[in-house]
Amino acid sequence: MISRDLLKDIAFTILVFAIVFGALYAFAGTWPPMVSVTSDSMIPHLEKGDLVLIQGLDRGNIQTYENADSPNYSSFGEAGDVIVYRPFGNGTPVIHRVICYVNQGEPMWPNGPAAPYSGYITRGDANSVCDQEASNICLGSPVKDAWIIGIARYRVPYLGYIRMLI
Repeated sequence: MISRDLLKDIAFTILVFAIVFGALYAFAGTWPPMVSVTSDSMIPHLEKGDLVLIQGLDRGNIQTYENADSPNYSSFGEAGDVIVYRPFGNGTPVIHRVICYVNQGEPMWPNGPAAPYSGYITRGDANSVCDQEASNICLGSPVKDAWIIGIARYRVPYLGYIRMLI
C-alpha cells in the first residue's frame, strides 16, 4: 500500500512541475518553450549544448539584421533576431539569425534568384552563406511565418545537453 507521505510527495512534485511549465508557457506563448542548440552553426553567440528559451510570434515582432529598429538593438551579440523554425514546416527545428525579409519576386540575396513567395532569409552566425543560398536546410525557399516556432530570447549554457539526451 502507498503511504500518505509518498502521495504528498508525488502531489507536490506534480504541482511544482505544473507551476514551472505553466510559467514557461506563459512567458513563451508557444510549445515547446525551449530548444537545444544541436550544431555549431551559431558559434560564437550560441554553442552546441545551449538551452534557448523562445517566445512565439505573438509576443514580439521579428527584427531582421538589415532592419533592426534601433542601432543599439542586438540579439545574441549581433543585430537581428534569432528564430527557431522548421524548414518547409516540418523536420528538425533550425535556430538561425534573420538576415532580411523578402517579398515574392524580390531577389533573395544580391544578384540571387527571385523569391518564390514572401518570407525571411536566414543564416547561422558561423556560416558564410544564407540557408536559402547554398545549404540543405531551406534551399531556394524563404522561411514562412507558419514555419516559425518562436524568437530566441535567452540562452542557458550546457542545459541543452540534458534535453538532447532526453
